[in-house]
Amino acid sequence: MIDLIPAIDIIGGRCVRLTKGDYASQTVYDDRPEAVARQFEQAGMSRLHVVDLDGARSKHVVNTGVLRLITENTRLTVDFGGGIKTDSDIETAFDNGASMVTVGSVAVADPQLFMRWMDRYGAGRLILGADVRNGFVSINGWKEDSRQALLPFLDYYIRRGVRQVLCTDISKDGTLGGPAVALYREVMAAYPDLYLIASGGVSSADDILALEEAGVPAVVFGKAYYEGRITPGDLQALQSR
Repeated sequence: MIDLIPAIDIIGGRCVRLTKGDYASQTVYDDRPEAVARQFEQAGMSRLHVVDLDGARSKHVVNTGVLRLITENTRLTVDFGGGIKTDSDIETAFDNGASMVTVGSVAVADPQLFMRWMDRYGAGRLILGADVRNGFVSINGWKEDSRQALLPFLDYYIRRGVRQVLCTDISKDGTLGGPAVALYREVMAAYPDLYLIASGGVSSADDILALEEAGVPAVVFGKAYYEGRITPGDLQALQSR
């Protein structure tokens, strides 16, 4: 059964969603992200993906207060990403309750630092973020495209012990246009033992089932829930199969 991971994206301490990573397109859904986290917990979720969009844009962790509110007021296992660039950033995330962190830009810009964190914290606490646009990995809040093609980028780190990858197709993110099933199927064909977390474009429970049929182990969803296209009942039905 595919693992369901709801997402809370944060700007200015509020729960928001962007479209294709465009900060000018943000929609605010709630002023209290910790209350949204409790809703997910009440719907039977056990894990949560929290994205510090202010941190991603400013290149350092910003919304640690929100992270702490979520981890202190729920029992959710939280993975946190956005703006983790330094030892201080990753320590701050863990100190404020994150169980795991998602790191993408550093993996592109400073592989030695990423691997040092792997050695220090272990593959179980570090998720490789692979945000993709036109086949290449994007960094720094999706503002910059690197020259790293997706599969060679993944291969480099999987060979060095990475077990978890969060892969977002930026062209799909926030569009409710359906996920990039073919892309994720290609990744799973190359790395069948990888814990791949698909992200971007999920619009319905049927989309989640399509990813499951493609062999994807986990999925992140957000906007579809906030827009009422995926309901708490849908989540319970998906989990009770």
